[in-house]
Amino acid sequence: MATPISHVIIVVKENHTFDNYFGTFPGANGATLPAAPDPQVADPLHDHAAWLSGQSLHEQYGKADISGYWALAQQYALCDNYFTDVASQSEPNHLHLIAADSPVIDNSTQARKYQPFPPYHLPNLPATLEAAGHSWRNYADPLTSYFTHIVGLTSHPWNVPASQFDTDAKSGKLPDVSWLFAPSGLSEHPGDFAHTGKPIVRPGMQWTMDRIHAAATGPLWAQTAIFVTWDDWGGWSDHVAPPLVSRWQGGGHAGYRGSQFRYGPRVPCLAISPYARQEIDHTFLSHASIVKFCMRLFSLKAWGAPALQPNDRSGDMWTLFDFNAPPRLGIPSPTPV
Repeated sequence: MATPISHVIIVVKENHTFDNYFGTFPGANGATLPAAPDPQVADPLHDHAAWLSGQSLHEQYGKADISGYWALAQQYALCDNYFTDVASQSEPNHLHLIAADSPVIDNSTQARKYQPFPPYHLPNLPATLEAAGHSWRNYADPLTSYFTHIVGLTSHPWNVPASQFDTDAKSGKLPDVSWLFAPSGLSEHPGDFAHTGKPIVRPGMQWTMDRIHAAATGPLWAQTAIFVTWDDWGGWSDHVAPPLVSRWQGGGHAGYRGSQFRYGPRVPCLAISPYARQEIDHTFLSHASIVKFCMRLFSLKAWGAPALQPNDRSGDMWTLFDFNAPPRLGIPSPTPV
C-alpha cells in the first residue's frame, strides 16, 4: 500500500512498564500506584528469574514527572496493549526490535552458559532493508544498542553516534529506517549508579523530546513516522498479565525450561507523525510489530522468525495511522493540557 510515509524512526528507551508511566492517563487501561522517586536509586532485578518470582516495584510516575510524554500521548497515538516480546531484560527485547527474534532469554554474559553468546546469526530488518535497496542507520553510542550482537551488523558503517541524528534530521538526510538510542545517563534506566541524586526520568524524557523536535522541524517531517517505546519492564509492576504464546526450551535457573518466553510485560509505545491518530489504541502489539510495520511499509519479505508468521498474534502498527486524513504538520507541543 502506498502511503505518505517514507521515513521511520524507532526511539528505544529503557525499563518502564505501561502502569509505571501511563497508569493514570485518562481513558487508558492503567492502574493507580504510589508515586515513584526520581531518581529511583536501585536498579530492580528484571531478568527472567525476577519475572518468574513475581516481585516488582509497585510505583509510578505521572503527568508532572513525564509531561512531555503525556503531551505526545494527548496529541498522537498511545498504545495501551503493547507488550515486550520476551519476559526478561534488555538484550532479547532489543533483538526483537531489530530482528523480530531472539536466541537468548536474558542478557548475554560469560556466566550464562544456558544460552548462546554473541554475535548471533539472525536474519534481521536492517539487512533485509539494505538488500532491497533501502537505507538504515543505528544512531547509538558504544554499549547502548545490540546491533553489535548480530552478524553482519557488528561493524557496519551505518552504525553512527547518537549525536549525528540531529544533524541528519535537520538537513533532510535521515535514512529510510532509523534506530535511535539515548547516550548513557539519558535512557531513563533506573538506578543512580553514580550516586548523584539527580533526576533520571525527566532528563531522559527531555532528550527524547529534543530528538522529536529535531525531526519535526526538519524537511522530512511530512513523510515521517516516529515510534517511542521502552525496551523492557525494568522490575516495575504492570497489572495486565502478558499472554503466553511460546515457552523457553533452553536451560537456565530453576524453573526456566518450559517457562513463558513470549510475551513479556506491557510497556508504553507512542506513535508520532502527521498521520498518527489522536487516540488510545487498544490493538494487541509488541516490539515485533514495529518490525512488521517497516516490512509492510517497504514491501519486504518476511524471514522465518515465529513473530513474523501469518498466524502471529501481534499486529503491525497500521491501526495507529490514518493515511487518508490531512496531515497534521504542526510541531508537537511539549506541554500537556
